[in-house]
Amino acid sequence: MMINPRVTLDADTLGPVGQKLQKPLEQQLTSALQHATQTVDDHYHGESVPEVALELLEETKEGLHPDIADAFEPSTDQLQAVAAAIVDEHR
Repeated sequence: MMINPRVTLDADTLGPVGQKLQKPLEQQLTSALQHATQTVDDHYHGESVPEVALELLEETKEGLHPDIADAFEPSTDQLQAVAAAIVDEHR
């Protein structure tokens, strides 16, 4: 099974510049999250869902420009869902 998460930004929470950059920013965040998902999945060794979610967040932020990483605050529930999918895949 391939886990293929996507990042979408709520345009209502973005300022004018953020709204203009929404699509490229979503693409960059999605790419970083997908790469992190693959990395965490490849190195999974029985960690819990919360541990995997933290690893996903850290790995995703490592793949981003520091300014973007600092501002990236993904939904905890959605990050946990991706983490749960990784854990479930290895059961």
